[in-house]
Amino acid sequence: MNTTFIAMAVAILLGIGLLIGIGALSLLSGALNFLFIKPKIEILKSQYGENGFAFSFVWDQNAEPVRFDRLKIQLFNPFGNPVQMEITREFEASGQDFARDLELGPKLREFLSAKGLDSATVDIEVSASRESVTHHISMKGNSFKEKYSNAILSATEVNEKFSVPAEKARFTIPERSFISPPLPRTGKALKIATNPEFAAQFAGAGAGGDVSGGAAAVANFTVAKVWIEPGCIVCDACEGIFPEVFDVTDTTCLIRPGAPLNDGLRIQEAAEACPVEVIKFTKVG
Repeated sequence: MNTTFIAMAVAILLGIGLLIGIGALSLLSGALNFLFIKPKIEILKSQYGENGFAFSFVWDQNAEPVRFDRLKIQLFNPFGNPVQMEITREFEASGQDFARDLELGPKLREFLSAKGLDSATVDIEVSASRESVTHHISMKGNSFKEKYSNAILSATEVNEKFSVPAEKARFTIPERSFISPPLPRTGKALKIATNPEFAAQFAGAGAGGDVSGGAAAVANFTVAKVWIEPGCIVCDACEGIFPEVFDVTDTTCLIRPGAPLNDGLRIQEAAEACPVEVIKFTKVG
């Protein structure tokens, strides 16, 4: 009887020891993963001066096979002015370690000159909008300013280290001086006045006709806002018409920062040429 109890006690102790060992290994594995595979965001030197923000992002692509495409910089400044501030910018998506240099405009200068920035908290967030995956780092404002001012490496140099392709794949921009052939992958044609398929929709607009004997020339206008709805097929038609406003990437179309919105006719032309009709805009007034 005593031998049985002793055997059971030994078995229980061995089981408890095994559970403790497994738990310790799990904690150690998690700690190593946190220390060595944790996503890293580094501040780089921007070619745009105080209007630009450059950064690199490294993560475990095997654990998270997603494409990151959005940057957000937030200021939490409860004892300064402004109390809170946010700058968000989308960029060309990447599924591997990458660096980006983004022009954020005068709002970044306002961010850097915020009263009380040194004791505030700055949060830098990189996210994959399609998969809803987000990583971020937080630091004090004085540390952010120091890293921003003392950065040496550029995004170009880091991308060379990561072997990121310098050129992005693009479709050939169709000429607008003749009837457009069907677009790649869709079989749809551009909705332009010179294409007989859509001629009836442009009737009376004076496109391609005698201006003196037809309808009066349409007055230009200013656009209040232009945006891209989901469903872009990256055909490059809009960028071919108005490259100062539209930036077609590998996966979608973006509106360029500081895009000129005073040529509404060209924006309207790009919207009408979009085969999937995802370009939307509103006029001033």
